[in-house]
Amino acid sequence: MADPRAKEGSVLTLDPPGAAGSETLFLEAIRQALHEEMERDERVIVLGEDVGAFGGAFRATEGLLARFGERRVIDTPISEEAVVGGAIGAALRGLRPVAEMQFMDFVSRGFDLFVNFAAKYRYRTGLGVPMVLRGPCGAGVHGGPFHSQSPEAWFTHVPGLKVVFPATAPDAKGLLVSSIRDEDPVLFLEHKYLYRRVRGRIPAGDHPVPIGEAAIRRAGRDLTIVTYGAMLWTALDGAAELSKEGIEAEVLDLRTLLPLDEAAILDSVDRTAKCLILHEDTRTGGVGAEIAALLAEKAFERLDAPVVRVTAPDTPIPFSPPLEEAFLPNTRTLVAAARQLAAY
Repeated sequence: MADPRAKEGSVLTLDPPGAAGSETLFLEAIRQALHEEMERDERVIVLGEDVGAFGGAFRATEGLLARFGERRVIDTPISEEAVVGGAIGAALRGLRPVAEMQFMDFVSRGFDLFVNFAAKYRYRTGLGVPMVLRGPCGAGVHGGPFHSQSPEAWFTHVPGLKVVFPATAPDAKGLLVSSIRDEDPVLFLEHKYLYRRVRGRIPAGDHPVPIGEAAIRRAGRDLTIVTYGAMLWTALDGAAELSKEGIEAEVLDLRTLLPLDEAAILDSVDRTAKCLILHEDTRTGGVGAEIAALLAEKAFERLDAPVVRVTAPDTPIPFSPPLEEAFLPNTRTLVAAARQLAAY
């Protein structure tokens, strides 16, 4: 985690110590993690719909088939149940499967296997299911209600799972590496809007990022913005706008949603005494609700104002570009809410 004593208003580097060389796209960082882990450990396999010759719907697995062959890069039928079930079976037979959902919306088809079997297998038997279920999620690309959802809250309620949601290219690689090496099932969410829009410098060599640790992306004194995924960049834009008005917002990137870095949230709010929670997912029962409950239980006396949530409304995601734009939280709505909170 970044040093909380950093100068207020400063944007802390989004590249980790030791990062060098040319900038890498978020999507390429995912591909690098898969390639390097398959090179390092012959037990790592990739499976999913069109992950082989086609290279994946967003090209995250491009080149893997040519390098590692069809025994380790496996095209599956168009059946999410088969993808998730096959990954579980492979994990129980000693492999390290990375299963891709073409769109994470359709993980609901494999929900039963992932939640009622993989997540509970260690509790039942003492044995883990070392698998990663990864794929694109999120809106902003006019994919409509069936290809734009943010499903993270479905899974953060499930003991036995880890839920990871990176926002930067270095974290995309480092957290995927850690997820592949984990002994239990991990849901790894990749916001599709970031694939070809976000770049970062990635350290050479082995650089796993620990699961369960948040990162301060901007230091501030007046309020804390807690966020994750693509909304990190909205939060940083909003914080820059607020700074022009003399309001210094601290931006905390959760990176992992389960387990949640409670200490990082509480430490930040202890410094600022105000908290705004920003996420793209719909409002009711979202991750923001859990964070608000955490603050009510453990930080009530530290707060100088009610916790504010800026989220999408409780509706399906519109296909129409203007309606989708109105649906999603943006810098304007964030700044307006933060301005009111700062003045409280």
